[in-house]
Amino acid sequence: MEASPGSGHYGVYDLGAHVWSYTPDGAKPVLWMSEKSAFEEGSPIRGGIPIVFPWFAAGPDGTKAPAHGFGRISTWHRSDIKDTIEQDGRLIVEYELDDKMSGDQAEFPHRYTAYVRVKFTPEYLQVGMMVSNDGDEPFTFENAFHTYLTVGDVRQVSVEGLDGCDYLDRAAGAEKLERTQTGPVTITAETDRLYTHKDTVVLTDPVLDRRITVSKTGSANTVVWNPWVAKSAAMPDFGDDEWTGMICIEAANALDNAITLRPGETHTMRQRIALG
Repeated sequence: MEASPGSGHYGVYDLGAHVWSYTPDGAKPVLWMSEKSAFEEGSPIRGGIPIVFPWFAAGPDGTKAPAHGFGRISTWHRSDIKDTIEQDGRLIVEYELDDKMSGDQAEFPHRYTAYVRVKFTPEYLQVGMMVSNDGDEPFTFENAFHTYLTVGDVRQVSVEGLDGCDYLDRAAGAEKLERTQTGPVTITAETDRLYTHKDTVVLTDPVLDRRITVSKTGSANTVVWNPWVAKSAAMPDFGDDEWTGMICIEAANALDNAITLRPGETHTMRQRIALG
């Protein structure tokens, strides 16, 4: 699904219910996409907003595959479109995925329905994910919006709003929340941090001369990620020098903050990205 509000551009793929473009009229692209990404059924898309579900990374026990769950490599059913771009620059696209569509999943043998709702507006992009337990037994899942944001030079940006938050330093191989953020986050090496954080962050980009506000609800964690030099060179779907132009800021529920749903229960997570 693609749409062009004036000089802008909105885009979302059915594969993964994956938002890949958000460029408001007159603005620079907000979402980053790798030039090396493979757009193939069964392969994850590198960039935009991958939907992480029903586990984060390799899951709490570190054994699950594919990485970040099957949700991002499944084709979701596009259930509704509300296109009012001509009137107000807005587009809403809704998707569904359930256990019948995703098929036999040994690592997640549960009856569920997941819904993704994407709202594009000139002022903000909002992505929501609702997960329902349709079965007779409780189940636990992790989820995230693995959001890649475009920056002028990641070495010059700062992320405010995480001061005082404990975090898991995944790049250092840490196994527990043993560090605490002091001041704004800056990127000076490979960065992969899972913060305990429910609130809003602000990305300041002096090169592109803009601020991006990332707010959320229904999320207990915020992830900040940049692969830096060596890791980006080792990934076939990531250009060797592309790491300078992106940073991931992700709403998530992972590890100790995984969500447990009893039969009939539903959980909703939302993330809003706004310029200014």
